[in-house]
Amino acid sequence: MESNPLPAFEPVHPVRPLAPYIGGKRALAKRLIALINMIEHRTYAEVFVGMGGVFLRRGLRPKAEIINDWSEDVATFFRVIQHHYLAFLDMLRWQVTSRVGFEKLLRQDPSTLTDLQRSARFLYLQRLAFGGTVTGRGFGVDPRTPARFDVTKLAPMIEAVHERLAGVVIERLPWAEFIARYDRPDTLFYLDPPYYGSERDYGRDMFDREQFALMAAQLRHISGRFILSLNDHPEVRRIFAGFDMRSERLTYTVGGGAKATAAGELIITN
Repeated sequence: MESNPLPAFEPVHPVRPLAPYIGGKRALAKRLIALINMIEHRTYAEVFVGMGGVFLRRGLRPKAEIINDWSEDVATFFRVIQHHYLAFLDMLRWQVTSRVGFEKLLRQDPSTLTDLQRSARFLYLQRLAFGGTVTGRGFGVDPRTPARFDVTKLAPMIEAVHERLAGVVIERLPWAEFIARYDRPDTLFYLDPPYYGSERDYGRDMFDREQFALMAAQLRHISGRFILSLNDHPEVRRIFAGFDMRSERLTYTVGGGAKATAAGELIITN
């Protein structure tokens, strides 16, 4: 019996992420997306979606899409945008860019908030935090640019993300459980874990260095395909030895500053 051919990808409009996020792949996104589009797959599964720096910028989608993040802020945020974006917009309507407001929200315990309140807090902090940081956030302001929390500009962006999320499954699972649950021969996983050496930048108990070896071991035995992006570090090359590796040179700026930093990235595939 012949297997069913993989369906053609459907074109979609790329969408801008709603806020910066540490480790976002803006500089590498075009190269990653070109590679994603070259690999035949029926299901696209993103293991560490963050603010969707790769997911939202894609212009083609397969039959099924699943996004995942162990961060409760991230997973709740995308669920709210998907199902309650009008109520979410109402919550944001009177927010302005304010250091006092930023610091007040920073002191709040997100676990005491409703999903809508938690998501509004998360977006506000991520829009205004210097460098898109998640832990140790500081109020970032550039006197040369307009305020970064402008609801008149955010509203159409939020609506675009809401429309893009139609039909997308949103999960909050530990990365290994997510891979095991969705592994199929026609699944393509994209993994963007914390950089080697920066594991604590995403919050306490979110990820630790020992998990890289566990990740490599699991990826050696999956049925599907994967693309993994990580910083080019000798230990990363050792842990993921045996997979295909492509080295990329990138230039980063932090917080929109003029000072650029060159960095090496690895794109690892099976």
